[in-house]
Formats: sequence, structure tokens, C-alpha cells
Amino acid sequence: QVQLVESGGGLVQTGDSLRLSCVASGRMRDIYTLGWFRQAPGKEREFLSALAWIYSDRYYLDSVRGRFTISRDNAKNTLYLQMDRLKPEDTAVYYCAAARTGPISALPQAADYWGQGTQVTVSS
Repeated sequence: QVQLVESGGGLVQTGDSLRLSCVASGRMRDIYTLGWFRQAPGKEREFLSALAWIYSDRYYLDSVRGRFTISRDNAKNTLYLQMDRLKPEDTAVYYCAAARTGPISALPQAADYWGQGTQVTVSS
């Protein structure tokens, strides 16, 4: 089992930045992929970014590439999502997810564990 706990959400203004954190605990040696999703009201969950926990592979949704940066601190078992130049359309609940398998681009189909989510609201 792996537990994921997100934090760092909040209410910000257009153009601001936020850094989300996802602290993982449990059998991390079983994890291959970690990533971020978001879900806005009335919309489907959207796959944003992922990385391989012990390799250098990265994935980004085209619409957030260049504004969002995924990173990790293996010593702290923590995944991050740095979000810059935020827009009102970035308003959503942001979720961390983990999978025991790769490739990282398959996380939407392969996710084994989910966090509870953290709300990000961007005002105009």
C-alpha cells in the first residue's frame, strides 16, 4: 500500500504561482510512476504531468508545458508541481496519483493510488 497526501492549494490571483506537494508513504519501492491530475467542476479528470520515481522521464500535458514543472525529492518521498502564471481556467481540485508500472504516459489507465486532492482557485 501507498498513501498520498497533497497540500499547497489555495486562492490566488491570475499570474500568481503555487507549489503543490504530495507526500508519499508506504511501499515506495513498488512505485514506478507518480503524477498530477486535476478536475474542474463539471469536467472530466485531466492528466497534467508525470515522472518516473527513479528515472529522468517526464510527461506534460501540452497546455501546461512551460508553466507547470513537476519534480521530486526522493529523500523526502515528496512529489511537487510548481505552477506559474496561473489562469482562472486552472481552477480545479488537484490530485496526486501513483502507479506500480510504466510508462509514465499510461498513468491515467495504470494509477493504483490516489490522494484526496487539494483545491486551487485562481481569481481573475
